[in-house]
Amino acid sequence: MDQSEPRITLYRLQACPFCERVVRVLDELDLSYRSRFVEPMHSERNAVKRVSGKRSVPAIVDEHTGVTMSESANIVEYLERTYGRSGSGGGGDAAGDGDGTDGNDGDRAGGAA
Repeated sequence: MDQSEPRITLYRLQACPFCERVVRVLDELDLSYRSRFVEPMHSERNAVKRVSGKRSVPAIVDEHTGVTMSESANIVEYLERTYGRSGSGGGGDAAGDGDGTDGNDGDRAGGAA
């Protein structure tokens, strides 16, 4: 992959506050990334399901480290731990933000419990 191309791909929904939380951290850490907007209808999010195994957003694919994950709290923690300062303003609902964007009323969609 060309050095100038972003190595992080963010799968997101338009106007999703949990996706925007991840965007804010990516911007704060000055990381380049590619946004892929997915279908609003949960059952039609095949692009994100192909890469993460789930239809929930936000989800990232980090080609630099080989990590693919979902769930905004997990993503923020990963980004700060991998690329930034720990505790750099990622916010406070760490264990679960209950974002509901996975359409399963609280089912966790990340790589960590």
